Amino acid sequence: MSTELVLLAVEAASSKTDDQSVVIEVGDLLAITDYFVIASGSNDRQVRAITEEVERRLKLHPGGRGPRTVEGLDDARWVLMDYGDFVVHVFLDEARAFYDLERLWGDAPRLELPVRAEA
Repeated sequence: MSTELVLLAVEAASSKTDDQSVVIEVGDLLAITDYFVIASGSNDRQVRAITEEVERRLKLHPGGRGPRTVEGLDDARWVLMDYGDFVVHVFLDEARAFYDLERLWGDAPRLELPVRAEA
């Protein structure tokens, strides 16, 4: 079920931004979670919209749920949504580049994502 919800989170984030989301498999490296979903928006309003859409879709999904905690919504530079077995990071573009989790976790495998159809 976890992978299904991770992919749903990616789909929800992608519906609100053109930026490419990434899923890093960290379960073999961290004891606290299995996946990091990384998405970003170009301004704080878009970061909030992505966060709200991810939460909405995951709550509506059969067997889905809300996050355990959400941090960072006040300034919306880096919002962290903890779902237990996966964590969704929604960055402002500049913060994503600065913290560069993709490089930091560069040795961790990536979950292959479905190709997004262009409009």
